[in-house]
Amino acid sequence: MVEAKKKLIDSKGKRLDGRKWDELRPISLQVGLMKNADGSAYIEWGKNKIMAAVYGPKEVHPKHQVLPDRALLRCRYHMAPFSVDERKNPAPSRREIEISKVTREALVPAVIVEDYPRTAIEVWIEVLQSDGGSRVAGITAASLALADAGINMRDLVVGCSCGLIGDQVVSDLDDTEDKEGNGDMPVAIMPNLGQVTLLQVDGIYTRDQFKKAFELAVEKGKQIYQLQRAALTSRFFGGEAVTTQVEEVAE
Repeated sequence: MVEAKKKLIDSKGKRLDGRKWDELRPISLQVGLMKNADGSAYIEWGKNKIMAAVYGPKEVHPKHQVLPDRALLRCRYHMAPFSVDERKNPAPSRREIEISKVTREALVPAVIVEDYPRTAIEVWIEVLQSDGGSRVAGITAASLALADAGINMRDLVVGCSCGLIGDQVVSDLDDTEDKEGNGDMPVAIMPNLGQVTLLQVDGIYTRDQFKKAFELAVEKGKQIYQLQRAALTSRFFGGEAVTTQVEEVAE
């Protein structure tokens, strides 16, 4: 295991897939693909392929869950059985339940739930192929789907994960780096408001490593935010869903 970790990045900061320590994987976003949903988005981030759909505002079932002064936001993150190398049990796992919870908590600050009392807004995230960082990719897509549904929002939510390979801070860990690296830090932000809606930390960081990883995640999140805006602009002003590549806004 120690040897595997050393091989994930060389002395010049070059990773297994050829990226530098601070580079993102290729990202593409499409909005408005599902006609039967009120809003939808699709993201390809590295080898991740994730669909997000929004239904609502609509009537709440069961009735006892109705909130008289705001909407009930529900989120479901699910990995398809064929999304990983070994077939996954289709039943929700503890990890999926946990990610569903943190996804909801990451999105709630952005949604103006007070505008939709006594209703439910449901967010469904389906991972078709998983390659590390699927929770932040799902949050990024779900935020677009909410906007596509016309839900009133304070800001979009965008996620990015940074972490550690040995002592080196890196951005956007893929599946191998996530499993064999030394730390993972998923972060979600509302860029215009300058607020953090998700911060999770796995691994042991020094103070400087934590600061560097967090600031890098925020920086890359702001870059991905420009992709979200471009995808929405193309959706509503270009007449159809289009693909936007991360290289278009890379510094």
